[in-house]
Amino acid sequence: MSAEGGIGEDSSDHGLRTELARLRGDPDQPADVSVVVPVNAANDLPRALQLLADLAEYRGRHRVEIVLVINNYPADNPPAEIERFRRMGVRVKAIPDARRAGEFIVMSARAEGTRAAQADATIHFDADCKIADVNALIDWYTGVLHQGAGLAYTRTEYYELENAISVKIRIALHYLARWIKRKVLNIPTARGSNFAVSRDLFLRLYDAGQLSVELQLGPAAKLAGAGIAYSRKPELRVFTSGRRFHRGWRKIVRYFAYRLDYNLHAIPTRRHPVLRTTWDGFDLETQRRLDAAQYLQEERASQR
Repeated sequence: MSAEGGIGEDSSDHGLRTELARLRGDPDQPADVSVVVPVNAANDLPRALQLLADLAEYRGRHRVEIVLVINNYPADNPPAEIERFRRMGVRVKAIPDARRAGEFIVMSARAEGTRAAQADATIHFDADCKIADVNALIDWYTGVLHQGAGLAYTRTEYYELENAISVKIRIALHYLARWIKRKVLNIPTARGSNFAVSRDLFLRLYDAGQLSVELQLGPAAKLAGAGIAYSRKPELRVFTSGRRFHRGWRKIVRYFAYRLDYNLHAIPTRRHPVLRTTWDGFDLETQRRLDAAQYLQEERASQR
């Protein structure tokens, strides 16, 4: 790792390149499924490399294409990892600034990756994800989409959590809120770090202005009449970083007050359609998360 936190070329690249080529299979044949991953260049390039290594462990029957959308970097100073990943055989969409008005930046980046994807079956992760069983997960996602589901998702859990009671309670309340939405309110709770969706469905909803943030995907897909699949099987779990959850009782109150207001404004219903022009909270959310990413970057720099 360089002093700037980047990842340089090393001897492991050749082995990973070989495994990724095996994963893709015959390049003259269409991919069965495309994996789309937005990558924040300021913080997540090393994590993206680890995710590629996890995906390269897939030994199933499907041809898998990987699309990385690397964004959030100076246009005149692109990270060297862009070309490094391309040499590995990964499709890279490089965008210095993926922000679009009225959208959360990760949704904008995810849409770019989905347009670039070759397959109609697309699987979506965040760069910091870890996969419990990559063979079981890719086979399940690909299977249910090929059988006609428009959207599918599985349980997402956290790693890198602070060992504090307030953080544990916050996570428990988070899972409770998702259970109530899914089981009581019948609202699909697909989240950005772990879902699969038909490329056609995703782009149809996105181009209609119905996807500004990822929590809208489940409700919008349901309103569109798409089939939706969910599984809690342990082997289908995906883990995402909980490094943004910090200890503090006041943080719990502020977080849930904010999330309640956010959900009420962002989730579409038949009587209350939500478009990217409806509410300025999507732009505020983008700025909030960019500020959080900048804070993490500065915090890591101070610890060196």
